[in-house]
Amino acid sequence: MTNSEEYKNFFLEVKKKIRDAQYEALKVVNTHLINLYWDLGKMIVEKQSSYSWGKSIVENLSKDLQLEFPDIRGFSARNLWNMKVFYEEYHSIEILQPLVAEISWAKHLVIMNKCKEVQEKRFYILSTKKFGWTKDVLIHQIENKSYEKYLLNQTNFDLTVSEKIKEQAKLAVKDSYTFDFLELSEQHSEKELETELVKNIRKFLLEMGTDFAFIGNQFKLTVDNKDFFIDLLLYHRVLRCLIAVELKVGDFKPEYKGKMEFYLNVLNDKVKLENENDSIGIIICKEKSRAIVEYAIKTSLHPIGVATYQISNVLPAQYEKLLPSVEKISEKVEFMNF
Repeated sequence: MTNSEEYKNFFLEVKKKIRDAQYEALKVVNTHLINLYWDLGKMIVEKQSSYSWGKSIVENLSKDLQLEFPDIRGFSARNLWNMKVFYEEYHSIEILQPLVAEISWAKHLVIMNKCKEVQEKRFYILSTKKFGWTKDVLIHQIENKSYEKYLLNQTNFDLTVSEKIKEQAKLAVKDSYTFDFLELSEQHSEKELETELVKNIRKFLLEMGTDFAFIGNQFKLTVDNKDFFIDLLLYHRVLRCLIAVELKVGDFKPEYKGKMEFYLNVLNDKVKLENENDSIGIIICKEKSRAIVEYAIKTSLHPIGVATYQISNVLPAQYEKLLPSVEKISEKVEFMNF
């Protein structure tokens, strides 16, 4: 009986039910914990204001709480200060306050310590919840400037991708990728770049973003008895589409768009499945002129994004000057709200 198909399906249903219940229980526990920390932070702020208490109140409260509740962690003086800062930073900001219970306390601490701007904090809170980032993945995303790279990305998705997946597709393509895990000299070939990325495929997919899967490199397409090869072919589980990646070690050139369009036409006609969305192309170059990219992809009927890459973990200085206005930033992050 235990080997029957019916039992296997039954067991999978039971297992899923238990996993779902565990997840829901964890969410409830997290919500209660965050609400407790929020209330404690609020009480400390209010008492300090009302009675002109100084820093010693936090030290005293920490000692007394740890004596009263020796089996409960989280009442160190440092954590109580974090609760105070948490309340002070979030309670007066309308777009952040509703998000306080959406992620764990440890991830809130990462965001508070590493992010300064309101919209940046909002972006990482929503992204962490939406994509299930672990603490380590969150730290990686912040250190690699995913927020800035998202704001600056260059795609034609507004005109070429369906409304249903448009904003998700924009988030899937960064303006610049950091391949600081590669052992490459500054002068390297496209083949060397591709080989190193495949050798470090796990780190490469982590840098690309969540939900990417690797299909293959030098993926062969045959048209009229002639073979053509896509540098890297990925799949995006949420977008449900193939992602063709072309690697260029020099500046972006307009003719790269034509080659990518050819690949996307063939992928859509010969490779993609009936229930999948049209394929997306990402051209990753060492450098690019933003104006040339805009003109090149402006009239394309296929979804294409153009990005740069670097092999050091330093955001180019020119990024700061290119960041959009506060209003535009708010609009771009808005789609992630729930």
